[in-house]
Amino acid sequence: MRPPLRAVAALAAAAALTAGCSSADDWSRPHSVPTSLGTLGPGFIDAAAPPAPEATITPRPGSWDGVRPSKGYRVVLLTAGSGGPVTALVAAVRSWAEDEHITLRTVVADGPADLVPSVTRALDMNPDLIVSAGNDLIDPLATVTPNHLSQQFLVVGAELAEPTENVTAVDWTGASFRGEGLGASSTYNPASFTAERCAASVRAGVAAVLNKVTGVVIWLDAV
Repeated sequence: MRPPLRAVAALAAAAALTAGCSSADDWSRPHSVPTSLGTLGPGFIDAAAPPAPEATITPRPGSWDGVRPSKGYRVVLLTAGSGGPVTALVAAVRSWAEDEHITLRTVVADGPADLVPSVTRALDMNPDLIVSAGNDLIDPLATVTPNHLSQQFLVVGAELAEPTENVTAVDWTGASFRGEGLGASSTYNPASFTAERCAASVRAGVAAVLNKVTGVVIWLDAV
C-alpha cells in the first residue's frame, strides 16, 4: 500500500532539510586548504626582509584591502567578557564574515572557570582560524596555543606577551593588553575600539594569516 502523497511530501521535505543542514554545517567533512584571494598591497611588509617572529609591523593603511579568503574558509569566533570593546570586536568579526560569506561559529566562555575549556571547544571544531575577542582570553591562549602549532589564531585588540608562530595579533594604542600579570597598558582606552578600527583590524589580521605573515603583532594606530 502506497503512503499518502502528503506523507511522501513531508518526508521529502524533511530529507531535504537534513541534507541542507549537514552540507552547510558539517565541519567534519574534508575541505580544500584555504588560500588567499588577492595579494597584500605595497607597504604591508617588506617582501625583501620578512618580519622576524614576535616582531611588530606597521602596515600601510589599506594595504590589506585586496585580500579575502577562498570559499569554504572556516572560522571560530572565541569570545569572553562583556563591555564596549568586546561588543565592538564581535560585531566586526560577524560583519566581516557576512560580507565575505564565511562559515562562522561562535564559542562564548561562560565565566573564569570556562576560559581554558572554551579554547579547547574551539580547537575541537578544527577551524581554519580561531579569532579571539576579549582580554580575559589572553592568559588561557598563552597556555594552550604553544601546544597546537598547526592551528592558526588571530587575537584582535590585545596580544600575547610571547606568541608562538601560530598566533598573530592586531593591536593599537588604546588596546595593548598582554596578560601574564602585565595588565592593561597605561594608554588603554575603551573608546579606541571604534567600529572602523575593529573592522580594519579583523581584515588586516586575516590578510596576514592567509599570506603566512604569522606570529607577529600588527600595529594599527592609523587606519
